[in-house]
This record gives sequence, structure tokens and C-alpha cells, in this order.
Amino acid sequence: MTSKQRAYLKGLAMNLEPTFQVGKASLTPEFTETISEGFHKKELLKISVLKNCMDDPREIAEMLAERTHSQVVQVIGKKIVLYKENKDHKKIELPK
Repeated sequence: MTSKQRAYLKGLAMNLEPTFQVGKASLTPEFTETISEGFHKKELLKISVLKNCMDDPREIAEMLAERTHSQVVQVIGKKIVLYKENKDHKKIELPK
């Protein structure tokens, strides 16, 4: 992903509300599966890490991206933005 594409996705993510929340249990297989299913509906997901989760948000983002085959767009504080292109229902057209 180029820096121009990442900047474009960050702009789109600014207006999004977090769709999922990581809680005290952190990354469970069920949560990872839920995120994978979320990518069937949306290409860009915003995830909130709750205060009772003791894991580092950047580490959570990297693990989620690896497990769901997506890309980390940004991690700001306790907010994570992930992107995964949907070949069947493409909604976001990335700049070249």
C-alpha cells in the first residue's frame, strides 16, 4: 500500500464509528472470526480497544492484520483501522 493510498483510507476512516471493540479477553479466535466476517460487508473497519484490555493496540492491529490477511491503515491511541480489498463487492477505489 502506498502512502497516498494510506492517506486516502485514513480520510475515509475519520468519519467512521468503531464497528468492533476489543475487551478484556483481547484477541480470541471468535473475535478474529468476527473481524473476518466483517470484511465481507465492509472493506474498511475501525476497531476500538477498550480500557480494560491490557494489550498494546499496535500489537493487536498487527496480529489481526496477519490473521485476517488485511492491512493496518493506522493505529491512533486505542483506535485501529484495518483495510482488506473485497474482490466481489469492491466499494473503495484506491488512488494509483
